[in-house]
Amino acid sequence: MRLAIRIVRSLVGLAVALVCAWPLLAEDSGAAPRPAAVPATRPDGFRIATAPYAFSFPRDHGAHPAYQSEWWYYTGHVAAPDGRRFGYELTFFRIGLRPGDPAPRPGQSRWRGNELYPAHFALTDENGKTFYHSDRFAREALGLGFAATGRLAVRAGDWTLDGAPQGAPDRERMVLHASDATSDGRNAIDFVQVPEKPPAIHGHGGVSRKASCASCASHYYSYTRLRTTGTLTFHGTPLRVAGISWMDHEFGSGELRADQAGWDWFSLQLDDRREVMLYLLREKDGSVTPESSGSLVAPDGSVRYLPRDAFAIEALGRWTSPHTGARYPSGWRIRIPSANLDVTLAPTVLDQELAGSTGGGVSYWEGAVDVRPSDAAARGARGARGVGYVELTGYAGALSL
Repeated sequence: MRLAIRIVRSLVGLAVALVCAWPLLAEDSGAAPRPAAVPATRPDGFRIATAPYAFSFPRDHGAHPAYQSEWWYYTGHVAAPDGRRFGYELTFFRIGLRPGDPAPRPGQSRWRGNELYPAHFALTDENGKTFYHSDRFAREALGLGFAATGRLAVRAGDWTLDGAPQGAPDRERMVLHASDATSDGRNAIDFVQVPEKPPAIHGHGGVSRKASCASCASHYYSYTRLRTTGTLTFHGTPLRVAGISWMDHEFGSGELRADQAGWDWFSLQLDDRREVMLYLLREKDGSVTPESSGSLVAPDGSVRYLPRDAFAIEALGRWTSPHTGARYPSGWRIRIPSANLDVTLAPTVLDQELAGSTGGGVSYWEGAVDVRPSDAAARGARGARGVGYVELTGYAGALSL
């Protein structure tokens, strides 16, 4: 989340600052086999993501309060009829303070609440080369934040995600809303998402590993191709738009190890109707965590697991943030030999850094990219065109909890 790591996405810093305690979850799917005798729960009672796990929908679209961390993560690319292009991101996090989300007893204060709901919203104006982002933090108390179990319904204030899954991809609907007032006028999205493929399950046995420790794992799936329609309002001007989106949903009770600094996460939606998710978890010594991995989704929706040695990612340049001074990779070449795929990724706008956007002051880069055949592909190897999103954490300071 993407890997989310889809970050943890870094809004984790917000919860840490305001509540003062919860281990950060990391990223995406894993390679190494599960350690022997993995406990079902941590000492504090939160469940650990262990295999085998059988996903069931619509149940698993909803919240999982037995796990400490969870997020629903949407990124996408839309265009207006006049050709104006935008990238967007809307993410809802759920952070449990105690396992199970016990309901307040009769007579207890309405301010009681066991769940926290950070959220963030971003728009990339690709034609105007500008980037906007906003975040918020809602408590469960007084109903300000909410996530249903067994169905898709999440809220952080008036930012909402609702779904009406009916069991078949062509009948599912997901409805997104976020709105924020700015000095230049309101920015908002009101989108309807329709899956064109079934959920893609990442990792092995329903578990996506982040490192070798028992709790370094999550349950993680994606809708890799969502047909998107609706209204995008930018600086007060509403635009009818259409395009394609990606959704990650991940839940677990894991941690980044102390020797891990951050991650690079990639989602690609190719014009040949394949999709790719890859992530590299970076160690503080400059090496890559062996459990880094990915998935290749075929046009028919089937998923192939990609271990670390199945792909190569090369940074082609660097960009220095004027906000934080962080130096990020910018532009990439990605090769997946077994898929005969060789492409380059270019940011649609260089500055897509969410600088100090969370209450904890965590900064990271996440933004829209265009996908093109690499120079090598132009000389004979197979290339592809498409769109994608990239997330880069730990460059503005190693993540720590």
